[in-house]
Amino acid sequence: MPLHLARRFAPLHPARFPYARFGLTLLLGLGAGALFQALRIPLPWMLGPMCACVLAILVDAPVAAPAVVRPPMTAMIGVMLGANFTPELITHIPQMASTLLLQIGLLVILSIVGVAYYRKVAGLDPLTAYYAGMPGGMMEMSMIAEEQGGDGQAVILIHSARILIIVMTVPFIVQAIEGITLGPRVASRLSVADAPWTTFAWIIGLGFVGVVLGRLLRLPARNLFGPMLLSIAVHGSGLTDFVMPKEVVIAAQILLGCTTGCRFLGYEKRAILRILGMTAGATLLLLAITVAYCWLLGRFTSLPMSLGLLGLAPAGIAEMSLIAIALNFDVAFVIVHQLARIAMIATLAAFVFRLIGGKPKDGAG
Repeated sequence: MPLHLARRFAPLHPARFPYARFGLTLLLGLGAGALFQALRIPLPWMLGPMCACVLAILVDAPVAAPAVVRPPMTAMIGVMLGANFTPELITHIPQMASTLLLQIGLLVILSIVGVAYYRKVAGLDPLTAYYAGMPGGMMEMSMIAEEQGGDGQAVILIHSARILIIVMTVPFIVQAIEGITLGPRVASRLSVADAPWTTFAWIIGLGFVGVVLGRLLRLPARNLFGPMLLSIAVHGSGLTDFVMPKEVVIAAQILLGCTTGCRFLGYEKRAILRILGMTAGATLLLLAITVAYCWLLGRFTSLPMSLGLLGLAPAGIAEMSLIAIALNFDVAFVIVHQLARIAMIATLAAFVFRLIGGKPKDGAG
């Protein structure tokens, strides 16, 4: 291309234009998902884009997930998750009290092991190691760590790597436990072409009103929890029973896979590889403990081991819930227990840190 034309179209180059990069990212994710499905890899439409985006970042390919696309994507996922709360499932929530109480023991063990690993093995400073090792929400832990003078960027990168590794590992564990192939399964059989217009009206309406509600109530992760809680309300009350079309479920998995993989944008490749290596050891250790804990729960309760793993594994709510949807598992169980984990850690982490003698760094609030 002539130099004057190259200069003229330079602003549209994918490396400089985030929406063009996002378009390329979606195409990459779609191709990777199709490849993973052909290879019969579990959860292909989420794991394929996730792996492809991380690899793309490591080779400096022009991928991106602009911040503006995340709120509508998150709202759609919130509506989708809430749509699994049928009136029958709502009535079963009180029966989860025993596993919610037993979850506390697992969180204590995971917290002790995680913090010890990042302090003794990874060699992080006490404050950063503490919040990096807590099995809580990524944003909550990084913000609290930063407020107290810790390395918030390291904490968010470590938690991002933890979620990435768990999401990439759990489907294979479930596949081994259940003795089934998870690759080509999609929970919904309804096609977009067959869905009534009211389905899309519900999806858009619940997403929009849910985000507004989340803002008014000042919910954490309001773009996810607002639409999800509203969707739970209308489905749990029997007001609607619309089903998500399979193409929408696949699109949500592709979008979530792309945005999860793109969380590592902006970091040096050496830092990404170092954090991934450091976090892999801790995450596999935490997963081994969680699997053993779920096995014990299965021996003393009626909880299926695979369902327990999705509900109790220290990963993201959206990611674990989408896996549950793809496997036709009890999504309500997964969401309730993942929410409980994040709420307990976010509420108690700073208090416990002070209780054990931890102090914010000088100059921190």
